Amino acid sequence: MTTQTTKNTKQNPFIDLIVSIVIPTLILMKLSGEDNLGPLGALLLALAFPLGWGLYELVVNKKKNFVAILGIISVLLTGGIGVLELDNKWLAIKEAAIPAAIGIGVLISSYTKYPLVKTLLYNPAVLNVDKINTKLEENNNKHQFEKQLQSANFLLAGTFFFSAVMNYALAKWVVVSPSGTEAFNQELGKMMAMSYPVIAIPSMIMMLGIFYYLWRTINRLSGLELEQVIATKE
Repeated sequence: MTTQTTKNTKQNPFIDLIVSIVIPTLILMKLSGEDNLGPLGALLLALAFPLGWGLYELVVNKKKNFVAILGIISVLLTGGIGVLELDNKWLAIKEAAIPAAIGIGVLISSYTKYPLVKTLLYNPAVLNVDKINTKLEENNNKHQFEKQLQSANFLLAGTFFFSAVMNYALAKWVVVSPSGTEAFNQELGKMMAMSYPVIAIPSMIMMLGIFYYLWRTINRLSGLELEQVIATKE
């Protein structure tokens, strides 16, 4: 009974938002002064929350995926830049490099049998893939659908490149103080707070647009309606 309950537990996205963004932002902006934790202490405490949450997801919830691992690496690199007091230009480079690397990986996957869009959107957890494939084969549209699926994968790569550009621009604009200082921590907290409305929300809207594109393609080539293709749990 206990095991089944644990496996069926779904994480609340608001908890992820609070632990990964809200709490670290408040710590960096409010506790970085010398009369509180100091720049280094506040930075380490702030980064401990997303790092601990990422490890919890990997170890306890068994969410071992590439993006989660990159998230942990990103937190460690941010901490390294602050602790070693490196030039803040490296923060902007780091912020851009990770989504850019994912985007390149998505592009490369377009030329394999398993484009990433299949993993994220065109999979049995989201869509009734078997029914769709059957209809596509009946209509002799399977090859055309695969081409459209590749186009959707290019669009998906574009969302990560958008994120890379925006991350770099936001970091260069907001974080201008030397690392290892109270001002750097406060600017880092401000950047983290701004990243959600400036980058995350537009990226989610683009992802919804890709899903709509994929759905319209399925509808046009298979003749199936939305309620017929959405995966249902029995």
